[in-house]
Amino acid sequence: MIEVDNLSKSYSGTRAIDGISFRVEKGEILGFLGPNGAGKTTTMRILSGFMPATSGTARVAGFDVFTHPLEVKRRIGYLPEHPPLYHEMRVRDFLTFVARIKGVDSQQREARVQEAMELCSVTEVAGTLIGHLSKGYQQRVGLAQAILHHPEVLILDEPTIGLDPKQIIEVRNLIKGFAGTHTVILSTHILPEVGMTCQRVVIINKGKLVAVDTPGNLTSRLAKGNKVFLEAEGAPSGFRERLERIPGVAQLQVSESNGRIQCYVDCLPAADVRKELASAVVGGGWGLLEMRIVSLSLEEIFLQLTTEEQIS
Repeated sequence: MIEVDNLSKSYSGTRAIDGISFRVEKGEILGFLGPNGAGKTTTMRILSGFMPATSGTARVAGFDVFTHPLEVKRRIGYLPEHPPLYHEMRVRDFLTFVARIKGVDSQQREARVQEAMELCSVTEVAGTLIGHLSKGYQQRVGLAQAILHHPEVLILDEPTIGLDPKQIIEVRNLIKGFAGTHTVILSTHILPEVGMTCQRVVIINKGKLVAVDTPGNLTSRLAKGNKVFLEAEGAPSGFRERLERIPGVAQLQVSESNGRIQCYVDCLPAADVRKELASAVVGGGWGLLEMRIVSLSLEEIFLQLTTEEQIS
């Protein structure tokens, strides 16, 4: 549904994006991540036809963004980080105006506007001037204008910015409901939002693509070895020394509080030492309270891929 091939954009000799390539399948929700200045917004503006690229190609729903920009724009709904709203218009009037611009049939226009307002929970402010709305409501009006023409593709740049926790959950559920019927690119700085909403993740840094995969696969690729957390009851004396003798244990982080020992065990690649750890703890006279595998969080994956010392 979306194909990006070797896409680059330069400003006065500085490359905002540098030869990035990725695909988004029909009905997929793709998370688009990167630190500030990584090139996320530039990429989304190019895909939406807002600005041209310096080189490379991009296709949306089978149409080239550069040679058939109007066909592309008919098939996308775009919510930029700062929603394009007319503050002097009332919500319903604004959405009706946008529906006309986007070519929604006059016989369907009223129903589409009502549907978009209900989906984005702005029906109660339909007669209110947009300039009088809170930032959260304005964000939801921006989302409504993006979906009211039933686009095949949605490009959403920070769609939950400015929303309260309840509204964030509602918008997340709305976006998840688009899966299968809409293709969605979701750019956000809120990493848990990606894990809860997206099937795959694209991570860019300094204009370059550093990862395209599912969160689960990224965890498997980046983990140097297993990490195990365990908690035991008893005195810490001799605890570290006993566990360090186990083959496959690379490093230990041990702390003690109120008679309980917490320990993170970094294991060598492909080493599963849980059985040996349990035997060592119990055999040494400590009470084993908990033991579990620790997975990399999306935050840790993001940091590993966007810091200067990247994992090869």
